[in-house]
Amino acid sequence: MIFYAMVAAMHALSLLPDFVLYQLGIAGGWLGYLLDGRHIRIGLRNLAFAFPDKDLEERKRILRASYVNLGLSAAEYIRLGGFFYRRLKRRVEYNRFEYWAKMNRRYPGKGVVILTAHFGNFELLPAAHALYGYPITLVHHTQRFLAGDALMTYVRQRAGIKVIRKHAAARAVLKSLKAGELVGIPFDQNAKRSEAVFVPFFGEPAATSSGLARLVAIAEVPVVPVFLLRQRNWRRHRIEILDEIPIQRSHDVHADIEENTCRFTGAIEDFVRRYPAQFLWTHRRYRTRPRGMQPVYD
Repeated sequence: MIFYAMVAAMHALSLLPDFVLYQLGIAGGWLGYLLDGRHIRIGLRNLAFAFPDKDLEERKRILRASYVNLGLSAAEYIRLGGFFYRRLKRRVEYNRFEYWAKMNRRYPGKGVVILTAHFGNFELLPAAHALYGYPITLVHHTQRFLAGDALMTYVRQRAGIKVIRKHAAARAVLKSLKAGELVGIPFDQNAKRSEAVFVPFFGEPAATSSGLARLVAIAEVPVVPVFLLRQRNWRRHRIEILDEIPIQRSHDVHADIEENTCRFTGAIEDFVRRYPAQFLWTHRRYRTRPRGMQPVYD
């Protein structure tokens, strides 16, 4: 019942003109920044690791902009889940459109792992790919709020995105890659100790899933970083396809897993350094700590 009410509300709100939705998004972002004390503390702690050379006011400015980006993304999500969602294609520019054809020639019959993060409008990224004729299979972590999770799945599938649940991801992802599909994996979240290797993220050890490195070792597929970059006018976006990440393959499997995980994380860090205001800083990225190290968050 809650799910259907949410879908109805999303469709009703999507009837609003774009400029009204964007103003609501900006207002929502500012409201979140002013009221969300717990996540503000998390964000400022993360920014202190990332940019120790910046003063507190500059970190606050970055975090405010991050909240505004999140509010605008929520407004665009309403459009994506409601009426007229295909008009979002007009707001997205596809950089290096020919790169996927190049990957197909280099790796015939194999899919590609799209390495991405909670950056820009991260929900619009796979939807825009689908609208341009390059549908993405997305690994999805089930949310605790089941109606919200159902809404997220509804919006994604409506946009042409195939969803794979994380708890059953390994076999399904391998099957998708063998079928030549693009598989999107967000790779900027804290991992459980049992699943993690610790690699630097902005100079601080971060528990990062070893699953992607293991997957790439088995499937022998390329890993390409892709992000959706919001433009200066805030209403337009550009899909940034970066160069394929070189994969280390040696006789030491454990060393390969750690090194390749480090390379994946490093690619995300490099892009976030260039555009810090569009990254989601409020995730507890350093929640799992190496044994003997003090907790980062209160």
